[in-house]
Amino acid sequence: MADAESILVAGALLFAGLAASLLAGRLRVPALVLFLGVGMVVGTDGFGWVEFSDYEVAREIGIVALGLILFEGGLTSGFGEIRPVLANALSLAVFGTLITAGICGLVSAWLFNFPIKEGLLVGAIVASTDGAAIFSLLRGSRLKHRIATTLEGEAGFNDPIAVLLVVGLIDWITKPHYGVSDVLLLLVRQIGIGGGLGIAVGLGAVQAFKRFELTTPGLYPVASIATAAVAFGAADSLHGSGFLAVYIAGLALGSARIPGKQTIVTFHEGMAWVAQLTMFLALGLLVFPSELGHYALQGTILALVLAFVARPIAAFVAAGTGFDLRDRTVLGWAGLRGAVPVVLATFPVIAHVPHSVEFFDIVFFAVLLSTVVQGSTFEWVAGRLNATAAAGLRPSPLTETGTIRQLGADSVEYPVEEGDAIVGLRIRDLELPRAAIVNVIVRGEQAVPPRGSTRIEAGDRLHVLIRREAIAEVTALLERWRDGPIGPPPRPPRVHTGHAPIFSVRPWDGADGSPALAEVVAGRKVVDRLRTRRDVPGALVLLDDGNYAVTGPSLAIGRTEMLSDWTRRKARAARTDAERAWWEECLGALAY
Repeated sequence: MADAESILVAGALLFAGLAASLLAGRLRVPALVLFLGVGMVVGTDGFGWVEFSDYEVAREIGIVALGLILFEGGLTSGFGEIRPVLANALSLAVFGTLITAGICGLVSAWLFNFPIKEGLLVGAIVASTDGAAIFSLLRGSRLKHRIATTLEGEAGFNDPIAVLLVVGLIDWITKPHYGVSDVLLLLVRQIGIGGGLGIAVGLGAVQAFKRFELTTPGLYPVASIATAAVAFGAADSLHGSGFLAVYIAGLALGSARIPGKQTIVTFHEGMAWVAQLTMFLALGLLVFPSELGHYALQGTILALVLAFVARPIAAFVAAGTGFDLRDRTVLGWAGLRGAVPVVLATFPVIAHVPHSVEFFDIVFFAVLLSTVVQGSTFEWVAGRLNATAAAGLRPSPLTETGTIRQLGADSVEYPVEEGDAIVGLRIRDLELPRAAIVNVIVRGEQAVPPRGSTRIEAGDRLHVLIRREAIAEVTALLERWRDGPIGPPPRPPRVHTGHAPIFSVRPWDGADGSPALAEVVAGRKVVDRLRTRRDVPGALVLLDDGNYAVTGPSLAIGRTEMLSDWTRRKARAARTDAERAWWEECLGALAY
């Protein structure tokens, strides 16, 4: 095909994958099943629209895609999420994978009359849960947090274990003097190098993100892609596990407070979806549906053993402490397979292992069947076993740009620099229109909930939520935040008189206007609105002659000391909690 035709076909296949994901949601089946189905339908053995039978290219696509998916999985989790269940996740990833591989390997050797080594290789290929399938499932799941994070951590860690098992068993089959000790040495070396480099690259990237501020937000995803590539490539070049390294690097970035993090996470979520679609479509193209019928009976038995025997036993034995019988049952049923075993099935084909083409078809059939059965019933099983919670593992963040724009608004981050006109001002002095609000201040490594009295400091990052109709007004206002003029006029100096200070109280008159929004009180101009009352209309304001006034049902005007005494008496005599809170708030402001 010409270049233009190739691009057109790629775009059409991606659109078909998107349509399949929408259909999967309606049918309540894993989307990856339909992605694979699209590839099978348009492939050589389907309509024949796309001819593809290159196992090496499929493996390369799978490796790159899995690296991106694992990095995104670590980025959206972070060590903080999985630390409480790290031991459980590692136990399932290592011992659970080994148990599953052993049981399925022995069954495969018996079912297909393979030598024991080749049977164990089939078992190792189908032993790994699929990170893409698990991450996708958990995003829409209401599974209890502890179970969900355990599954998430296992999916990130067991892909490297399964890859190492497959590579070690291939060497054991194809190399005459290769033994069990060599397989164990390979596992130790790959895990040690991959884990060490993942930690080193991840921590180094965190420090670089914090130290060097990039000129535009669009460069932060470039830096994160570079981090993933360096972690994977460095580990793999030194004969370590690139998959483990890229997942740990993602965890390190996901755990840190770094600039542009929301941009990075959103970008990699999109990249992970592109990787999933590409990988599943490529693997679907590689499958010849007409060949699958030869292994229907044996493949069904292997899939049933995998779903109902091997995985449940692995979950019960290797899940660790903190899970009861119901939790272990859910963990056993949540072992979704997906593209990972199919990608691993290309390894023996490329290495020319005996029966390797049969391996690929057997694995594809068994994985497809177990994924359909478990993926479509998982939420129902979890609900029946009371393993669900009121909210999902990852509710959609309110500050997600797409969600805000759908609601007719936008979000702007304003970094406050030394010398800006707003440094030292209170939030209420920023002159924001009613259609805009500062919803959070990021100060150092802390999120500060803003109040009207919160003062702005250099180095703060103000996150402003703006209704669409006010965007132009706020854009012009941001320039004044930088250069001025902004804020209230200077407070008038105290007027020193030789007679006793005057203090007056009277009922609020309707002719005075709104007690909450008055610009003039008793003939004196309001120069600062210090507090606004919530239970009834009212405010605490500073007047142009240096006196303070409390507006509301009553109007009290005077100097700080006398007004404070009056406010204290009002607080003691308050009839409701809301009224008492208002007077105490006034006392605090007057004392300040």
